[in-house]
Amino acid sequence: MNEKKIIIFTGPSLSAEEGSKILNADYRPSIKRGDILSAINDSPDIIGIIDGVFHQSPAVSHKEILEAIDKGIIVVGGSSMGALRASELDSLGMVGIGYVYNEYANGNIQSDDDVALTFDNFSGEPLSEALVNIDYKLNEASENNIINNDEKNEIISIAKSIYYPNRTYHNILSKSNLDEEKKEKLVDFIVKTVDIKKQDAIAVLEYIKTLI
Repeated sequence: MNEKKIIIFTGPSLSAEEGSKILNADYRPSIKRGDILSAINDSPDIIGIIDGVFHQSPAVSHKEILEAIDKGIIVVGGSSMGALRASELDSLGMVGIGYVYNEYANGNIQSDDDVALTFDNFSGEPLSEALVNIDYKLNEASENNIINNDEKNEIISIAKSIYYPNRTYHNILSKSNLDEEKKEKLVDFIVKTVDIKKQDAIAVLEYIKTLI
């Protein structure tokens, strides 16, 4: 059986180095407009979309994803830009995977701002935190009685009010009414809580593994 050619677009959610330990593939940086058309020229069997650019340059278009699908390429998305595009194109053949995809598909989140963050262009390291991660971690903190529901809602409201490149836990919590002791407990809990975008990125790769 011929080995399938797989192209994965990823960035701050999961590094290529981490991804390659899970799935052998051609790892490329966060997707932008035109990258799918370039990928089609390399005749892949499967394209996985995890991360993509939102505001730095034009985002990957629906049309180019559909062109790949029309050519018989399996396109799988999750975690970030992949989750957003999969929720918009799942009825047309794109496969969506993970928590963030389901949040979009169910209408619980709607804006690209929910998954947007800034990252270092060289290392790919995140410089801010995605709203969907903040929301997930704060819900977990509330369920574990680290903060109460009112405190959770206040912090989420603050997070939403901050422009996404500046959306860090330091900036968010500095504006909250939590006392210092509770802030420390919350930060400690957040650090130990799963990064939902990273978990979804891994799930995308694990799903693709089932196809080969």
